[in-house]
Amino acid sequence: MSLFRSKGHGPIIIGICLALFSCKDKGNKKMEHDTGLVVEYHQDELSIQRGMELFNTHCASCHDFNADIIGPNLSGITTKVDKVWLKEFIGNPKGLITSGDERAQMLYAKYKSYMPAFDYFTDDELEALLGFIHNYSKAEEKSTVKRPGAITNPIPEKITESDLFLVMEEVFQVPPSAERHPQARINKLEAFKTPKGERLFIADLNGTLYEAQGAEVDVYLEMGQYMQKFINRPGFGTGLGSFAFHPDFTRNGLFYTTHTEAAQTKPAHFGLPQGLRSALQWVLTEWHAENPEAPRFKGTHRELLRVDMVGTVHGFQELAFNPMAEKKDFDYGHLYLCIGDGGAIYADRPDLVGKKDQIWGTVIRVDPMGKNSANGSYGIPDDNPFVGRSNGLPEIWAYGFRNPHRISWDAKDARRMYVSNIGRHSVEEVNLVEKGGHYGWPDREGTYLFDALANTEVVYPLPKEDQGYQYPIIQYDHDEGNAVSGGYAYYGELDRLQGKYLFGDIPRGTLFYADVAEVQQGRQLPVKRMGFILDGKPTTFADVLDGERVDLRWGMDSAGELYLFTKYDGKVYKVVGCVDKEGLSSQKIAAQG
Repeated sequence: MSLFRSKGHGPIIIGICLALFSCKDKGNKKMEHDTGLVVEYHQDELSIQRGMELFNTHCASCHDFNADIIGPNLSGITTKVDKVWLKEFIGNPKGLITSGDERAQMLYAKYKSYMPAFDYFTDDELEALLGFIHNYSKAEEKSTVKRPGAITNPIPEKITESDLFLVMEEVFQVPPSAERHPQARINKLEAFKTPKGERLFIADLNGTLYEAQGAEVDVYLEMGQYMQKFINRPGFGTGLGSFAFHPDFTRNGLFYTTHTEAAQTKPAHFGLPQGLRSALQWVLTEWHAENPEAPRFKGTHRELLRVDMVGTVHGFQELAFNPMAEKKDFDYGHLYLCIGDGGAIYADRPDLVGKKDQIWGTVIRVDPMGKNSANGSYGIPDDNPFVGRSNGLPEIWAYGFRNPHRISWDAKDARRMYVSNIGRHSVEEVNLVEKGGHYGWPDREGTYLFDALANTEVVYPLPKEDQGYQYPIIQYDHDEGNAVSGGYAYYGELDRLQGKYLFGDIPRGTLFYADVAEVQQGRQLPVKRMGFILDGKPTTFADVLDGERVDLRWGMDSAGELYLFTKYDGKVYKVVGCVDKEGLSSQKIAAQG
């Protein structure tokens, strides 16, 4: 039996090899073979995903990484065999065998069959396939537990296309903060009402908080001017991570940011266990604007919280107040912060996450204007789930997340908190987060078992006895996307979008929705894909950006209307309509008119 669930298509590859299935880091990995050659194998997430799809289609029914079956054991072959030879063999195995190639003849003598020629594979497809094999194999070699039943295609059913298209128009472009793409690392958009109208802000991870007025974009705050130790490298998502304005900002002038500084800049309020070195620190800061109406910040700031991270990824993510909470509500003025696992699994430290007494991999909730925390810089709401308990950090609202990336609330029920959680290599998810809940990581990824001691590039079936975890209300696997871009439940002016949670995929820029009318804890909602119209024509972000990585994010203004923006070019779009397929022609006519 194959290690993988095969899609059952066509021919298989006999005679190749290896692999480690890498994380979501970019770039290639160099591998030095016995020949002394240095060979590169792809590690970027989209190539690895494409390679996995090719493997599932053409190889999985006959190849294993633990033993010979119909074809040879693939483990380790890319560290033993030259890549040029592997490509030649895949493209024309019979030709290589009959030419007298020693290795090819040895394989033929053992398995006594010719493999069909895959001469129709492009070079990019070969690179993707070998990259997957290489990466998966390395993870298998590294594992200390050989767990059977690995699943590389957790959700075989494809997401269906809806007949809906968002109508979008470009509203502004953030100035470039880098000489090459991504031009502007825009990461969060937030708006709020004032007596004089709406104010809309957007942050660039490279350190600038902007205010947008129409098509004009002006600097509100330059992080580097106030934080001398501010850094925006290394690591994905480092820099000016997030921001949130106090719901009473127009009166008190308070807002909050997160940013990164080098390891050991200052003693951390939450440090790593003894013997572990910090890769960097994340810092939560309160800012007090002297004049809340001023177009540029002038005032003071103070540090609230500093946390050491074991790696440079999955740090402080979304920072937010519940915008649906009113002054009489229990949640008014309480600040939520999504904290990732810091790359704990990459560092072989799964013990750092999935625990109620560790701050990593959690959503915390604090009163920024209080003083009863251990460091005296913020307050602990007395209705937090672990207040007064002997086990559990009082700051924690929920835990068991890998990378809780975005958070939003449902305007129809302010108790409904949606948190998108970016998966490793298998499942992306959106969770309905409740007080004190454990959302699985590092023991679960979506509705599957994850084993940090086994091959960490795949998931496994759930055990028969399975208790203590909350499962997502939305999930999709990596056939559909690679990193969820969390969104919002919509109740604005557009009728066709009412009651839909709109979200997408960060690298691919794919748009999805699910109806939240029947949302129920642990029950997966059906997901549909939707398109969009720009300049009167249906298109995709892949076309708009010429196939480049999209880095999609969502935002919402104070009227509940939606924005989408892309790091690649720094452009911000507003959703101004929603049409079905019958409405496409009228959109084209309007664009031409």
